[in-house]
Amino acid sequence: MRRRVLLTGLSLAAPSLLALRPAHAQPRNPNWPRALNMGTAAPGGTYALYGPAWGQMAQEATGVQISYRTTQGPNQNIILVQRREVELGMVTMGVALQAWNGQGDWTQGNRFRDIRALFPMYDTPFHGIALKSSGITGHAQLNGRSVGVGPRGGTPGTYYPLMLEHLGVRPSAVRYGSASDLGGQVQDRLLDAFLFATGVPAPAFSELEVQADVNYLDFTEEEVRKLTAKFPELAAGSLPMGTYRKQERPLRIVGMYNFAITHRSLPEDLAYEITKSVLGQNARLKQAISAASETLAENWTKNTFLPFHPGAARYLREVGQQVPDNLVQG
Repeated sequence: MRRRVLLTGLSLAAPSLLALRPAHAQPRNPNWPRALNMGTAAPGGTYALYGPAWGQMAQEATGVQISYRTTQGPNQNIILVQRREVELGMVTMGVALQAWNGQGDWTQGNRFRDIRALFPMYDTPFHGIALKSSGITGHAQLNGRSVGVGPRGGTPGTYYPLMLEHLGVRPSAVRYGSASDLGGQVQDRLLDAFLFATGVPAPAFSELEVQADVNYLDFTEEEVRKLTAKFPELAAGSLPMGTYRKQERPLRIVGMYNFAITHRSLPEDLAYEITKSVLGQNARLKQAISAASETLAENWTKNTFLPFHPGAARYLREVGQQVPDNLVQG
């Protein structure tokens, strides 16, 4: 119950953004759809908070009602957008690259070429958490230990098992589930560590450190070198002191950027207004979730392969961003 209360408090950080939505949407353009669906992710991750925050802003700007579908994360969001079962979603660029090229077991060789980028969101650092009493302080100590890695269809669920294998780390068990559930299993000593990748501070990590003394797990310099050489979609970085309350040192991490996506069939002027509503109100979005400090137009450069929707590209160019023609596709 305490875990549920804390997450509820986080999601209500900015009541003006997450207020109840009108029952009857009135699109500002009669040619627009009356409603759109957004794929988010399981509770305990940043998508579950970030999605409704920017969705409310987009709804206010367009009059199009936006509802939310809990998913396993980027993999499922891509599948759903491709199938037009949802019109909006959020992805990490590593998973999007797998989708675009039809690589990775989850794609089953299919190339998902109907997805389009809308706007940059924030960086996703890979890092972990364990109870201090476990004595675990780094990934190399996870041999023979049980670990959670988030939902199977999410970025950490996709990448962390591959990363551990490449580092020669062999846990006794790898479990999948929502961030909230896996954090609770660490607290209850049913898991030795929880490895995750999401916007920081990770809500589930912040929740756990309130309940117990914890260690945050990062990577050694050599581990970062190995991972970025194997997975070029990963970039080296660090989490400064103050990211978490009980953090004892800066954390050396690898990260992957997140983007909002849509289906290529979304009307161009609607994609334009959605992108403008989010990137044009960064200060307001940051009131809802701190990860939005990176939701800036200039971070479009974090995307080098996924075509932008023409409506999104139009807004980015209006605010001075030089998006090349070869990265725009209707």
